Amino acid sequence: MKIRLGYACISKTILETMSSPYSYHEFLNNPNFEKLNEIIISNLKALENIIDYNIKNNIHFFRLSSKLIPLATTPDIKFDYITPFKKYYDRIGSKIKNNNMRVDFHPDQFCVLNSTRKEVLENTFRILEYHYNILEALGIENKILVLHIGSSVLGKENSIKRFINSYKKLPDNIKKCIAIENDDKVFHIENCFQIHDVLKIPIVLDYHHHICNPANIDFEKIFISWKNKKPKVHFSSPKSKLKKEFRSHHDYIDSDSFIEFIEKIKPYNIDVDIMIEAKAKDEALFKLVRELKYKTDYKFLDDTTFEI
Repeated sequence: MKIRLGYACISKTILETMSSPYSYHEFLNNPNFEKLNEIIISNLKALENIIDYNIKNNIHFFRLSSKLIPLATTPDIKFDYITPFKKYYDRIGSKIKNNNMRVDFHPDQFCVLNSTRKEVLENTFRILEYHYNILEALGIENKILVLHIGSSVLGKENSIKRFINSYKKLPDNIKKCIAIENDDKVFHIENCFQIHDVLKIPIVLDYHHHICNPANIDFEKIFISWKNKKPKVHFSSPKSKLKKEFRSHHDYIDSDSFIEFIEKIKPYNIDVDIMIEAKAKDEALFKLVRELKYKTDYKFLDDTTFEI
């Protein structure tokens, strides 16, 4: 069983940002497409530097920032964020592919597929199309967009039905990318099973969310939901044991809890990618690795990959 560890969006080591902003209000006050292009190029160059860093440190799993292209999902600002920057996408995509790196997106809280509001749904469809376009421009074959079930307006069962109905309205190419994740307050892992049973889409287990919002868990069903794709899991540690801070992410990972989790999934003997969701990002990943090497007999194949 092979485990690969990854991190999300920001490297604390090289301090590159691929999320430099250009606010909607700033653009409206003084529309400047030249400045917008400069910011996009800056973000893409930063992404390439982070990908280079990941390659040199044998990090094979990375979450891309949804803020890569400012204003891309704003309905009244139209511009081509793909063609003028094709050489950057091609170069970055080649590095990702040639080094067998897994990248994906986790769209933010404004992407709500089960919203009761028409304008939110329209925006959600734009957001998903934008993320798909970026992955397509990078030449990513195994495209994954991780979503929470979303709003609980009118009750959980109605909310789940709305998610299913809205999913069915998506273009086929985007449907194939969607995976669902349990959350820490409302929709637990059994609710994800409800949706999977109808739509047959992959389930991303967030183990910290599961601890906060527990339900009967079936690891085998979660892993099988990925069919011929490698399952991914999110792992984080609570900021503290205090109730008001328990749902928040710690800077680092509690290695003992991580080892306990690995022991839970070990019997299923399936390769899994684990996204480390910690505020210290790649520093947290490598601190965890050092502790695992000290506390376990896991066989490390490189800096971030081990066998058990």
